[in-house]
Amino acid sequence: MTEPIISVSGLRGVVGETLTPEVAMRYAAAFAAVAPPGEILVGRDSRPSGSMLSLAISAALQAVGRTTIDAGVIATPTAGVLLRHHNAAGAIQITASHNSSPYNGIKLFSVEGRVIPAAWGLKVLDRYRTTPPAWLPHDRIGIGRRCDDTVTAHLLAVLETVDVERIRRRRFRVVLDSNHGAGGILGRRLLHELACRLTVLGEEPNGQFAHPPEPTADNLAGVLTAVSEAGADIGFCQDPDADRLAVIDQTGRYVGEEYTLAMCVDHVLRGRKGPIVANCASSRMSEDLATRYGVPYFRSAVGEANVVDAMLANEAIFGGEGNGGPIDPRVGYVRDSFVGMALLLDAMAARETSVAKLADELPRYEIVKRKISLPPEKLASALNAIEKRFADAAPNRLDGLRLDWPGRWLLVRGSNTEPIVRTIAEAPTAAEAADLCGAAAKAAEAV
Repeated sequence: MTEPIISVSGLRGVVGETLTPEVAMRYAAAFAAVAPPGEILVGRDSRPSGSMLSLAISAALQAVGRTTIDAGVIATPTAGVLLRHHNAAGAIQITASHNSSPYNGIKLFSVEGRVIPAAWGLKVLDRYRTTPPAWLPHDRIGIGRRCDDTVTAHLLAVLETVDVERIRRRRFRVVLDSNHGAGGILGRRLLHELACRLTVLGEEPNGQFAHPPEPTADNLAGVLTAVSEAGADIGFCQDPDADRLAVIDQTGRYVGEEYTLAMCVDHVLRGRKGPIVANCASSRMSEDLATRYGVPYFRSAVGEANVVDAMLANEAIFGGEGNGGPIDPRVGYVRDSFVGMALLLDAMAARETSVAKLADELPRYEIVKRKISLPPEKLASALNAIEKRFADAAPNRLDGLRLDWPGRWLLVRGSNTEPIVRTIAEAPTAAEAADLCGAAAKAAEAV
């Protein structure tokens, strides 16, 4: 690969190879060219390469006449909150999310404090690819200023969504694994404000990950043990930019990322009613909960920007993605691990129960994910073949092909970065879900 992986909301690449200072500067200048007038906030997760990229991006923005607000190391959802707090015209968050250390990336935020929608992102991409930056003379360049308090606005917004005193009375014992990402900065403050007895793993935001950064069960084996040995009520595990949250129960069991969203949805709907949105690759637990509480449920295409579009269009009170990314409009239209932590502690306190029971009360499904090697030119034929193979299912082409039956579903969609097709199936048992993926693979490989 000679270019970074680029989507409508940002890019990512290997630092020094596909992501260089030149690429970052050109991309930042393209964003500034289509953003409304005003300051642009620049933040980053804890990766060591983030400091270098932040300097390059800030220089580019100032060179095209923008004033920059340097927020330093912050969580990705904090960027959305700070942008609105400072009335900025946009924000650039430097992060590769759950990717490994050689990677970094750039995520763009619109003036509303959300990941930029597709229409704006396409304008940025077109300008990046076709138009050189318009560097300005010395008397027209912008300046830079620092954001001295990057925590308080986000902290207060999260605290306003829960019953703080009710949580404080429980004095929960909590293990927070920030894995040397950006999450420990606000994570400690939030859990301290909620009077938790706290153990923080990987608190220093230096990017020296203690385990692979994606918060999956395999990667968190050491944290599972730490939670049970600490006698904790709950363990919270963040990805490096803290927009995703995985949960560990008091026995050291990995509850997982899919349950984060569903448990939050259940707690929110117990207190107030309104539409719910999740992407089409998320567990149907949230859909079942919406049915249980008698509220509308909407699916979006995969991707945070698509979820937010659907939430705004349908006036949703809550939404997110099943990768551990709850989105609460009261805080902001960004996936937010801090929202998840506060709501789960509030649910435990309100019902005087454990997180294990919160999870076990939800509708039970198993998700299986597979890959099919397939050239991109065969994707359309493969989707048609799979739809024909499962003629008894209800098809939907919102994002690839989704097939639904009572109690189970299958999603087949092409990768944006590899010549493969991803299959995701959910059913009451893992064996049933695996059978769906296997049958889809056979149908696709026969074209």
